[in-house]
Amino acid sequence: MSQTAYRTHHATEVTEQLVGQKVTLAGWVDRRRDHGGVAFIDLRDNTGLVQVVIYDEEIARPLRSEFVIQVVGEVRLRPDGNENEHLATGKIEVVAESIEVLAKSDALPFQVSTALENESENKLPGEDVRLKYRYLDLRRPSMQRNLKLRAQMSKAARHALEEMGFEEIETPTMIKSTPEGARDFVVPARLVPGSWYALPQSPQLLKQLLMVSGVERYYQLARCYRDEDFRADRQPEFTQLDMEMAFVDQEDVMAMAEKVIAAIWKSAGYDIKLPIQRITWQDAMDKYGSDKPDLRFGNPLIELTDYFKNTPFRVFQAPYVGAVLFKGGAATPRRQFDAWQDWAKQRGAKGLAYVVFAENGELKGPVAKNLSEEERNGLKEAVGAEDGDAVFFAAGRRTSSQELLGAVRVELARRAGLLKPDDFAFTWVVDFPLFKPTDDPDDDDVAVGHSKWTSMHHPFTMPSKDWIDKFDKDPEHAMSDSYDIVCNGNEMGGGSVRIHRDDIQDRVLDVLGITPEEAADKFGFLLEAFKYGAPPHAGIALGWDRTAAILAGADSIRDVIAFPKAGGGRDPLTGAPAPISAEQRAETGVDYDPDEDED
Repeated sequence: MSQTAYRTHHATEVTEQLVGQKVTLAGWVDRRRDHGGVAFIDLRDNTGLVQVVIYDEEIARPLRSEFVIQVVGEVRLRPDGNENEHLATGKIEVVAESIEVLAKSDALPFQVSTALENESENKLPGEDVRLKYRYLDLRRPSMQRNLKLRAQMSKAARHALEEMGFEEIETPTMIKSTPEGARDFVVPARLVPGSWYALPQSPQLLKQLLMVSGVERYYQLARCYRDEDFRADRQPEFTQLDMEMAFVDQEDVMAMAEKVIAAIWKSAGYDIKLPIQRITWQDAMDKYGSDKPDLRFGNPLIELTDYFKNTPFRVFQAPYVGAVLFKGGAATPRRQFDAWQDWAKQRGAKGLAYVVFAENGELKGPVAKNLSEEERNGLKEAVGAEDGDAVFFAAGRRTSSQELLGAVRVELARRAGLLKPDDFAFTWVVDFPLFKPTDDPDDDDVAVGHSKWTSMHHPFTMPSKDWIDKFDKDPEHAMSDSYDIVCNGNEMGGGSVRIHRDDIQDRVLDVLGITPEEAADKFGFLLEAFKYGAPPHAGIALGWDRTAAILAGADSIRDVIAFPKAGGGRDPLTGAPAPISAEQRAETGVDYDPDEDED
């Protein structure tokens, strides 16, 4: 609906078909140009730009960037040679008859003009400034595109799910604290002093209760909250597209999710080939050094543990030795190899061993002199290198070494220009372990329970069929019915078959070191519900911010969230988190002391 009290058309609706007609437009002054008695302004609304010509100097003189104006004028073709092929409205202009200033603008803290997009003078300020003035930042065309894209995604996902018989159901945002792998945000309950609500890390237990309730197909664009240490692409509050189904197995959920993902990408003009390929968690780690592998390019890791099993080189006398090929890397200057060492150290590694295969076939580099003659002679063939290539190595614990090489692999591809944002390489990662050790120094997840094992996903994940009878006897090797969907090296979402039998749930909790009393206290309502006939059920959730960022080609999820938080969970726009008054604090009951009541 374009026609309102302030306009007859949006900017991009003013086309050649309207030549000779009078239109009323409303929007912001994007920029103004004066040409000897004639002024031109670009009028911007959320659809784009249209050029307005002003012959009356008195009308043009007061107009400044970001003034909100209403323009009444006649549409005409631009003079020959003055067309702008980069604009949807580039063949026409509006000759102003009258202009009303609806709101003035102070001088801007930074420029948001469309004219500065893709031009060298478009120097955006730091992120804190952008977030402080987010309402200005969101006026920029790229940010408008991201918001529209996200809205289109939601519409497409809802349509696909509703066609498959799903019901959109909301779950509460103030619940009981339950163990889900991160710290809860908690809210004091004023009416029950000394008691607290928790904000949900996900709707996990609630959607399982919906399955018990007879809702066979549920979805929700759910707000979730996790009090985690800050990372570049983490937000304390985020959104996920949450989906759950009853009387299904893993294959059913993955097939459903593929249809939803295809619909989302179709809404942005992309076709996805289905079914999506699969890789096991173990193969993903062994081949790509990541459980979220980027498959837009090849260059898999090369395991050399057996190759160096009798090596004289002490560094390679390790549980795992691996390598990644640096194609054409022999031409890299020594200072750049030194910079790679710094890069590796920033990731927590001691360094990054390497060799180069010179154009004359000679093996060079710091590692070369430490290898046996037999190792040097066979290395080129073992790693699939050619003269002119280089090879990076990592040795030590399998997981940390593979993760380092996986990061090297991606960084090499990035520097080679292989990470094109409009190429989308999807894969399912399947066959995850059921548990992971709690003493992993590289894992900052909060352990669920009190044993040496915690859940790889969450404590309600079903063991795989092969492990139902023995997972608690061999937790180290037990596998689960869980799955992640990965795109371009990002975990876009994940899910699992859920435990619906109380005997299996009790055994899983026992492995985690969660006593029956603790389980009853933390999520007894779920265990109680399962006593009354719980159907087999499974589900998946897509990280909505991450999915939008991938589809938009954005470097950060903050670029697809209207009002994100900055580092440490700060909100530069509103100033949150902020102190509260003494009166507010007293009202909340956070200082409630039950002993005082007894006195």
